[in-house]
Amino acid sequence: MQKIRYGIIGSLIIAIFSLSIISMNESEKSIVTNANITSNKKIGWGIKRNNNHEQPDVGSANKKILEENNGICLGSKDEKSIYLTFDEGYEAGYTEQILNTLKENDVTATFFITAHYVNTQPELVKRMINEGHIVGNHTVNHKSMPELTENQIKDEVMKLHEAIYEKFKYEMKYIRPPKGEFSENTLKITKQMGYKTVMWSFAYEDWNEDKQPDENTAKKKILDNLHNGEIMLLHGNSKTNTNILDSVIREAKAIGYEFKSLDEFN
Repeated sequence: MQKIRYGIIGSLIIAIFSLSIISMNESEKSIVTNANITSNKKIGWGIKRNNNHEQPDVGSANKKILEENNGICLGSKDEKSIYLTFDEGYEAGYTEQILNTLKENDVTATFFITAHYVNTQPELVKRMINEGHIVGNHTVNHKSMPELTENQIKDEVMKLHEAIYEKFKYEMKYIRPPKGEFSENTLKITKQMGYKTVMWSFAYEDWNEDKQPDENTAKKKILDNLHNGEIMLLHGNSKTNTNILDSVIREAKAIGYEFKSLDEFN
């Protein structure tokens, strides 16, 4: 009996010790896994503008996360280059005039569009492509990507991608996150899909059709904030932008700035 009791106790001790080792291994495995989890903390893109033609402060931490995940927001500080981009969630009646102005000034731009835009304005999208502009992905429904699952993000991006390819045989490669919101996780997902994320180094309050900025004030703000390597964001539903675009381009060129395509980004 004595031997049997010791045998049972010994077996229990071994079992408990084995469970402890398994538990420790599972814990270590969990720690390793967690270390590889990408943050989905929402980042709202923002910049601190300068009005002395110096590059703005875009936030070093956010810029690092962006650039580590195939994203851009600011070009070379040594080149007087401007990359003109427009966000187009819907058509407000101004894009034809914007395209005319760009053509007259021999400037190519990037238009980030939604599914609503291509579904309602296929002829304008076709014109953008035919005239050498870049058409970028602004997702199907313009939802904040950090609030979506991975599968939802892929649907938002790839359904628009496929629609554009089916209609125009055009392959999109640049994306601008809706509302200027992303996370390290969403950047990794869009990078895996082959997309380059494009943020900006200049934007202003131009999107509200019911509260359009004064043209002289808007033009001064844009020109005062021109800087090397600028990615300029304007909204295509802005009457003010449409009316001042020609003079903004001409005056920027007059002081030595060159408008370049994102395909020439440096």
